[in-house]
Amino acid sequence: MKSRMIIAVMLVLSPISAAFAAKVSGTITAISKNADTITLSDGKTYLLPEGIEDTKLRLGEKVQLTYAGKGSKAVVSHLVPQK
Repeated sequence: MKSRMIIAVMLVLSPISAAFAAKVSGTITAISKNADTITLSDGKTYLLPEGIEDTKLRLGEKVQLTYAGKGSKAVVSHLVPQK
């Protein structure tokens, strides 16, 4: 009975762990206004959702962002400039 309960809890919690956000810092190396994406110095491309304007971002700017994976995309939820 205990093993069934443990398996049930694991099945319920496994999708939740995938939804956690991650943070990354880096320098903006590319901005695609058509695709609403930025690429950081780590080589990864991040999707900017509505509410995060790419018009205020500049190449070479250091930023810290919070993102979550949605399918094969890393979707930004929060972005702040760094000094």
